[in-house]
Amino acid sequence: MKRRLAAIVAADMVGYSRLMEADEAGTLARHKSHRADLIDPAVHGHGGRIVKTTGDGLILTFDSAADAVACAIHIQSDMVSREADQTHDDRIQYRVGVNIGDAMLDQGDIFGDCVNIAARLESLAEPGAVCISDTVHQLLPTADTDRFDDLGLQRIKNISRALRVWQWSPLSRDRLDQDHQAETQQRISFCTAPDGVQLAWASTGSGPPVFKSPNWMNHLDYDWRTPIHGPLYAGLARRHRLVRFDQRGNGLSDWEVETFSEDAMIQDMETVVQAAGLDRFILFGQSQGCAYSIRYAAENPDRVAGLVLLGGFLRGPLRRGSKEQADLHEATQAIIRQGWGSPNPAYRHLFTESLMPGASPQQKAFMDEKQRLATSPENAARINDMNARVDVTALAATVTVPTIVFHAEGDQRVPLAEGRRMAAALPGAEFVTLPGNNHILVEGTDSFDQFLSRFETFCQQLNT
Repeated sequence: MKRRLAAIVAADMVGYSRLMEADEAGTLARHKSHRADLIDPAVHGHGGRIVKTTGDGLILTFDSAADAVACAIHIQSDMVSREADQTHDDRIQYRVGVNIGDAMLDQGDIFGDCVNIAARLESLAEPGAVCISDTVHQLLPTADTDRFDDLGLQRIKNISRALRVWQWSPLSRDRLDQDHQAETQQRISFCTAPDGVQLAWASTGSGPPVFKSPNWMNHLDYDWRTPIHGPLYAGLARRHRLVRFDQRGNGLSDWEVETFSEDAMIQDMETVVQAAGLDRFILFGQSQGCAYSIRYAAENPDRVAGLVLLGGFLRGPLRRGSKEQADLHEATQAIIRQGWGSPNPAYRHLFTESLMPGASPQQKAFMDEKQRLATSPENAARINDMNARVDVTALAATVTVPTIVFHAEGDQRVPLAEGRRMAAALPGAEFVTLPGNNHILVEGTDSFDQFLSRFETFCQQLNT
């Protein structure tokens, strides 16, 4: 076994399983074409070597960090035009990580901590982007370092120390995002609940209708334009008419309201259903929205064709018989009232870290700001308290519509056990465990891709 200093590049295809399921032959043919016409020539042209390949990934070595980065950017830049004629859902994109260090070579393979870190950096990269370690960044010419965004210190799985990470994205990424959003345009309207509260609702896309109940803080416009919820909603809207609304007290709906209650929530859902002209639809609940969706489905079985529940629970924290949960709720309420509206995001960041610990720093920053924009500290505390007291355990047994329950195995916000409990209480419900620890699904992760794939399969089964 030999040791030498090497720059390591790790790359893989985003959403490989989803793309293969949708079009196995086409995906393989395009990937082979990218390999033959772009990737392999770029690697050899920059003095690199392909060490090994997997179905959707590559490990490369270079003698120079600058050459490794130049090769990665070359590939990612050209991929934009090579896949420009594909829809966002069908587009092949790669993630790339670059690191440098002491590597061990053995019989044509390569091992070592530096290889592991390159692979972890690749997993942090956004689709179409390149993530590099701080060591690599310091070795680049000054003109090249300015092209990278500082992602700060990152905790990387199975690596004990925090690493500073930098990311490059294609210059045309903004155009791609605009194309992505242009595929399905959002239309915002307003309606009025029986007690006079004005509710904002949005309709996006066309096809079989999906109605989404509210969860935590919502903001129709901000959610659609930012990389937190936007990619998921756009993914759903490509094959469905997606209807969402901002619950009373937040987003574009009225903030000055007298009543926050389960009854008011169900009445608001019905108000939006009528305003949107929905007859029979798939009801999608996320987090605490699952509880309200269960109640709505139990009370309106003629309207709900199927129930999709993600990261939810039957009973709020104050209904679980746990002193620890009750104490945590009281502490949370104090934090919300004292720090929610502050320009300093530290208070809100506590919620963000539990909602999406595996997200990028930019995504977390958007979530911090979204919570501040979505509502007032007082409303946030009232909504949080309402959600903590909900309990639809008895109603769950009366639900008669087909149901699928999704839950991340490492969910930091709602324990997996609560998701299992919910699935067990719903007659005939299918339970799907998603990989990862994000309560909010993040684009570019296996859990994001698996959810959209299984969602479509469930919908197709309802129509057969």
